[in-house]
Amino acid sequence: MILVVAATPEELMGALAGVVCGVGPVEAAARSAAAIAEARPTAVLHVGLAGARTFDRPRFTIGSEAVYCDADDPRWIEVRVPADERLVAAARRALPDAAVAPIGTSARVGGGTDCEVEAMEGYAVLRAAALAHVPAVEVRVVSNAVGEPDRGKWQVAAARAALAEAIPRLVEEFERA
Repeated sequence: MILVVAATPEELMGALAGVVCGVGPVEAAARSAAAIAEARPTAVLHVGLAGARTFDRPRFTIGSEAVYCDADDPRWIEVRVPADERLVAAARRALPDAAVAPIGTSARVGGGTDCEVEAMEGYAVLRAAALAHVPAVEVRVVSNAVGEPDRGKWQVAAARAALAEAIPRLVEEFERA
């Protein structure tokens, strides 16, 4: 069984079933760990919207790894969680035009300074999956420029629609992987 996880119900629109992990790394870690322990999935697909340093239109990014950008001292915490390579390959089959790159996780907008794409939950979800020995990957649709104050320039509706259309394809590819 593939466990689909997203921060908000709107990001799960294309999933037959899924888990809303909440916004931010703390909620995402706690709720994802509980859901993984209860469901015992064969894989975790974390989906959602994201911001990027450069933005001109909604586009997919498959996370090669999740980077915890708020942890400024790697001696105390593992700051990178690699995505499962088999799931990355499956996601690439489902989304052949998607970029593959690290995705930053930060509790604050603009905190993912080392990554082109940033969101608020990816590291937490992938870390919970890693601790449970469950393969996982993060797939995001960029909907806006990081820190863009003019919400009129954000393309949230188009990004959500693209995500809703892609989730069934992703799950299908994961089930074959």
